[in-house]
Amino acid sequence: MLFSLTALAPSAAFAAATERIVVDRYTGLAIGGIDPVAYFTDSEPLPGKADIEVLAEGAVWRFRNEGNRAAFLAAPEVYSPRFGGYDPVGAAEGKAVAGMARLWVIWQRRLYLFARQDNRDAFAAQPERYLGDADRNWPAIQQGLVE
Repeated sequence: MLFSLTALAPSAAFAAATERIVVDRYTGLAIGGIDPVAYFTDSEPLPGKADIEVLAEGAVWRFRNEGNRAAFLAAPEVYSPRFGGYDPVGAAEGKAVAGMARLWVIWQRRLYLFARQDNRDAFAAQPERYLGDADRNWPAIQQGLVE
């Protein structure tokens, strides 16, 4: 279910690692309010605006402009971080570890977030090495996360 929101409380730095999508536990913001489409269009994490938001999959997503919001609404499975924003290296190890907005890679037209720089670097060097195990482990990891 998708619908727009307008104003929420300011973002806090703490992410909940028990949700299906990593969100700020105080505001419900995904990716700390970073526009997920900006990773693709601007090649960097850029903050979204509080007056351009969407609630999707239990998270609030912010966007820099209406065009990015429309792109996300048309294809949230493309623009939202894979594994709900959890680190794919952690998922490959069977763990739900929240990724951070500033540690990211786009690989095969999907966004991945990472908990640590060394995880990001290892994944960037050999994504296939981690994705097979992450894909196999993800259903069990999801079962342990709150809906």
